[in-house]
Amino acid sequence: MLRSVELKTFVPARDFALSMDFYQAMGFRRGWSDEQMAYFNHGDHCAFLLQNFYVKEQAENFVMHLLVEEVDAWWQQIQAARLDERFGTRLIAPQDQPWGMREFMVFDPSGVLWRIGQNID
Repeated sequence: MLRSVELKTFVPARDFALSMDFYQAMGFRRGWSDEQMAYFNHGDHCAFLLQNFYVKEQAENFVMHLLVEEVDAWWQQIQAARLDERFGTRLIAPQDQPWGMREFMVFDPSGVLWRIGQNID
């Protein structure tokens, strides 16, 4: 039987340096980077590649979903980092969703939407 190891996405960045700073402020660790790409992770099961590539229509229709424990603690960390003030981004406070999840939203500097949530059912 075939087994998968990991799935990573390539997240677009309009301003590559600004986006790298944003994701580090958000709590991700930058493992390595060059002029075109940067590897970010949080723990053992969450990683993505930030790419120095931007198409407005793609970035503004790109959604990441991060499932976490203690979503309200994550929200407090995001607020404490002042991402909206420092990076000109938008935050939407946690809400309980009808599909059994409590989640909040963060837009990155390129318009990529992050939905960060916790199962509540």
